[in-house]
Amino acid sequence: MDESNVTKEDANDSVPAVPRPSKKALKSAKRKQKRVLPEPYSSEDVLWRDIVALLGDDAVGHALQHGTEWDSPFDFREEVEVEVSTLSSNGDALAHSPASSAPWVIVAPFALPGERIRVRVYRSSRLHSFADLLEVVSPNHDLRDDSRAKCRYFGQCSGCQYQMLSYDTQLGIKRNVVIKAYENFSNLPKETIPDVLPTIASPLQYGYRTKITPHFEAPPKKARKEAESGSASSTDKPSWLKIGFNEIGKRTVLDIEECPIATPVLNAALGPIREDIIKDIWSYKKGVSLLLRDSIEHLPSDISSIPGPEDEKHICVTNHKATVRERVDSTYFEFPGHSFFQNNNSVLVPLTSYVKDAIFPSSQLSGPTHLVDAYCGSGLFSLMLAPHFDTVAGIELSAESIKSATANAIINRLPQGKCSFLAGDAANIFSTVSHFPPDKTALIIDPPRKGSDEPFIEQLVRFACSTVVYVSCNVHTQARDIGMIIERMEQEGGGRKYVLESLRGFDLFPQTAHVESVAVLRLV
Repeated sequence: MDESNVTKEDANDSVPAVPRPSKKALKSAKRKQKRVLPEPYSSEDVLWRDIVALLGDDAVGHALQHGTEWDSPFDFREEVEVEVSTLSSNGDALAHSPASSAPWVIVAPFALPGERIRVRVYRSSRLHSFADLLEVVSPNHDLRDDSRAKCRYFGQCSGCQYQMLSYDTQLGIKRNVVIKAYENFSNLPKETIPDVLPTIASPLQYGYRTKITPHFEAPPKKARKEAESGSASSTDKPSWLKIGFNEIGKRTVLDIEECPIATPVLNAALGPIREDIIKDIWSYKKGVSLLLRDSIEHLPSDISSIPGPEDEKHICVTNHKATVRERVDSTYFEFPGHSFFQNNNSVLVPLTSYVKDAIFPSSQLSGPTHLVDAYCGSGLFSLMLAPHFDTVAGIELSAESIKSATANAIINRLPQGKCSFLAGDAANIFSTVSHFPPDKTALIIDPPRKGSDEPFIEQLVRFACSTVVYVSCNVHTQARDIGMIIERMEQEGGGRKYVLESLRGFDLFPQTAHVESVAVLRLV
């Protein structure tokens, strides 16, 4: 047929009609557009590494090659029985899907390796599905003892993961988190990573947390209308009002009257605070996140001696702008209620002592004389370690924290000029201490969860101080940064290099999956 004679109508007739995609197909396509890979070093990325390790490179590679990594074998709210293989670094149980399905991982809370569990899937992601724990069908009695749990809401509240475990087991699990972090994120040869030392325990395993932030939502519109019309009681606690913490796997608040990991002072204050909220709930137009911080009521007139418990009264501070006071051994700290300060006071003496001993090992005849404290906050490490140095310089992005650190140096009667605190970006820190002798200078890094950045690491390598102690609340970004420091020094150090001398976890948050990590680098 002569194609030039084919009319538009003829052409339309010759092409079969294409059916419009169904609503289900459109929703599926929309979901695919939203599929994004996890942010590097985020909790999602950490979980992904654990999932790859469990499934194996071959199974993961096959799924990626065939584009099936998002094809969950489970429907929404489908119930399934599985056996737990291991724990993720985030504290969740990981289990292979039943053999009848393609390789896939079930992620569920509050279950332990070796246990057979029944779960209900509520969300699926890349090669894994999240599920609620419905039942522990076959408990692992070698690990689990539910009588250990001191919280009536354990298993519902998202705050704790490990209350059913012995404390020694918790410490061992946290050591393994540090090991995996350096395997997955440091890019260091295995032979250059030292054996991770046993996790340092918290002196208190309950009643340690000096800060909690329970929250609640404002009255719903319907409830507010009923109250305005007089059909709702103005004194009783409404059934919709929940004052507490997030429920595991949900966005809802769990009503909690007491938190066993919080200090007794905070729990004593929480009851009256809840009563006041219930009494005034109809006055709230928005949801509120509360602040409760354990504080010494007054600084003693004589700070040269450590007071007994009966002489040191503690109060609960609830105002974000009010002054909070804490004592670490014989050193006192003041800072605003909203500022950062470690939330487990009981472990701060072991932590700061460990950092000091790492800087001044007994094998060295002479140690550093100068200390640079990056991300110094209110001066915890600067002031605790000041007696061991000639000169201390702290730097912090927050001008308010610098003000607190400077005031704390005065409170603790440090010699004038011994400690200087500067507000500024940590990336510019070494220009402010260019007069420090590098071979006699120790550096402490204690950054936020995101870790350090490349400009800071580049300056660190150029300055080349003798010892670096990296304290981290996120061992995964710490591993990345330590690897980067070692690699850059090998490239630019002119024959000098940093050696990763030691790695150790610190348990600042017992009963939870969280672990702090301290890494020590020595210039050789």
